[in-house]
Amino acid sequence: MHSRQDFPVLLTQAQRKVVAEVAPELAERLKLDERNQRTIRFTLAELKALKEKAGQAIRQASTGMVRNSLRHVTDLAAQALDRFQGLGAIPAAERLYQFRITLLDTRPSVWRRIQVKDGTLDKLHEHIQTAMGWTNSHLHDFKIGDKDYGDPLLLEENFVEFDYGDSTTTKLSDILPRTGKRFKFEYKYDFGDNWRHEVLFEGCLRAERGKRYPVCVEGARACPPEDVGGTWGYAELIEAITDPENEDRDGLLAWAGGSFDPEAFDAAKATRAMRRGLPDWRSERWV
Repeated sequence: MHSRQDFPVLLTQAQRKVVAEVAPELAERLKLDERNQRTIRFTLAELKALKEKAGQAIRQASTGMVRNSLRHVTDLAAQALDRFQGLGAIPAAERLYQFRITLLDTRPSVWRRIQVKDGTLDKLHEHIQTAMGWTNSHLHDFKIGDKDYGDPLLLEENFVEFDYGDSTTTKLSDILPRTGKRFKFEYKYDFGDNWRHEVLFEGCLRAERGKRYPVCVEGARACPPEDVGGTWGYAELIEAITDPENEDRDGLLAWAGGSFDPEAFDAAKATRAMRRGLPDWRSERWV
């Protein structure tokens, strides 16, 4: 029986020979005299060391055949690390992606921590809307690295001109680091009020048996009212409603629907909203 910390890699005889050259301490278990492919088990530490040593040895390879074998070993070690240490360490069917969503330029911060299964960026948009408490009444997009992503139907006027990626077909597993490392990108909602959200991928977890997802784990503070004027208007609203003497207080409260508690947040209610999801607005006119 093998330790759970040992991971299999399928290597040809030529590949096993170059492994023995760059990591002679592994030679005894490399089955060097056996032809054809053989499965060799490595620890994560050995895989990391092997990837580095084989990569360094490529420049000093004596022949093209050796160089090619070293490249294959480097690639196989990298793939194994991704599979056993990164996103692939948890089977896709059991994998959860954890994000912290923070509404930028708010003090104290409005934020949510959510756990969701793999899906499109369009589905993540729905999760953010429902967890935060927005009404999905305006346009949105994502900025991931140097690339913008959006819905081609909703952004049809600028989709081609701005070279958007398609958020309705791009999945989380397509854009997140295979290593599973923390990764930030931006989600923008309402191009007028310009509500910018930092989306921090915190890592992958294994789904609990019998538990429903998605889920809002925790968070803080209420979502600002729609059409309040962005972060500047939101700051004015908070200042006014917390000052009984402010002459704009009643008018701003009426704008916010009659009452607004900036500290209100309930993770269970946010979870229920996430599971209900959003109605299909694709046939509506967006602003």
